[in-house]
Amino acid sequence: MVQIASSDTGWPRISAPVAALFRRGAQMALDPPAGWMEGLHAASLSSERMRPVADDPVLAAAVRRSNVANLRQWASANVRSPGARVPAGLDPDALGTARDLVRRGLDKSALDSYRTAQGVVLRRWMEICFDLTADPAELRELLDVSTLSISTFIEDTITAVSARMEAERAELTAGTHAERRAAVTLLLEGAPIGRGRAEAQLGYRLTGPHTAAIVWNTGTPAPDELEAAAETLMRATGAGHRLTVVASTAALWLWLPVATPVPLSRLTTGLTAYPGVRVAVGRPGSDVDGFRRSHLDATATQRMLTRLTSPQQIARYTDIQLVALLTTEPAQTDEFLTDTLGDLRHADADTRETVLVYVREQCSATRAAERLFTHRNTVLRRLARADTLLPQPLADDLLGVAAALEVLRWRG
Repeated sequence: MVQIASSDTGWPRISAPVAALFRRGAQMALDPPAGWMEGLHAASLSSERMRPVADDPVLAAAVRRSNVANLRQWASANVRSPGARVPAGLDPDALGTARDLVRRGLDKSALDSYRTAQGVVLRRWMEICFDLTADPAELRELLDVSTLSISTFIEDTITAVSARMEAERAELTAGTHAERRAAVTLLLEGAPIGRGRAEAQLGYRLTGPHTAAIVWNTGTPAPDELEAAAETLMRATGAGHRLTVVASTAALWLWLPVATPVPLSRLTTGLTAYPGVRVAVGRPGSDVDGFRRSHLDATATQRMLTRLTSPQQIARYTDIQLVALLTTEPAQTDEFLTDTLGDLRHADADTRETVLVYVREQCSATRAAERLFTHRNTVLRRLARADTLLPQPLADDLLGVAAALEVLRWRG
């Protein structure tokens, strides 16, 4: 490889003869043959990731304009200052294309078209270079500097356009969620907002069933963790779509058009990858009233989990309704637990769980043993021990003991 002198900025300087060759080549690149450009356009739209763009005439035309603009910017810069670093391509076409890609829901992977186009440009540029000189030293120097120039220009352009896309996405998302939050607030407050207007702002039908949920993070949320958990919830319910409102940086409000309870086992399995995430689910409801009530259920569930510092990751309102009522006043809750459970409150977990399952199974030791996967005699021994720890026999206060144990089960 030819040793090329470097400038004070670290960018290589080229010799005067090679600079003249570079200028001549750049002038030729400013007016490429039609077939040359068609090959560039075809390559930039050929990848699978670019299929949505290639299938959209408007977006495809915008990419072609960006290709032309980038080529002209690079070539023009090298006509003026051969071999110097070319600023990123941020002409109006490139910025307009970035905005359109975001508004069509596409991400930065669409910018792979720049790199695909780079390969085509390099091949065509090499053909130009080989026609410019037969001197091996000049040719090597020209190819070294021009290859660096092209690749750096493309990467700088991708970085700049990517940043513009992120800014555009943030602006677009903020606007969308601001409208959604405003519409949802009016609906939850029972304010007079027309159904048609609300549905247009939400992008979600208010007729039919609704199950609301709140997904939040108890610590510092990892990037995309809440969104991934929301997707897991949607898949677990079988919903085809969802309404999402960003409540804060660590919480999402969701509505799913489903009328059946959320299956806990499937959801629990799906959320194991996100241990810091919590999910509160409301009861299914219908129409605008159901939309509102289900969210209020989810809010009450979230508040209860937070109030009790519960270790449970997922809770449905139907599972915690009684506990939520019993724990609204912490001091009274403690008094209730002490008066009702006595020393059973501090007993081992197996004994407490056995008592709770026994009451749920309508005081059948046989069914309780089956639920607990243990022997019936073990259940009877644990029940006998519980009677010695309770302030009064279990049979005298079945409902109170079961309610108190249910509070302990949710409490952290």
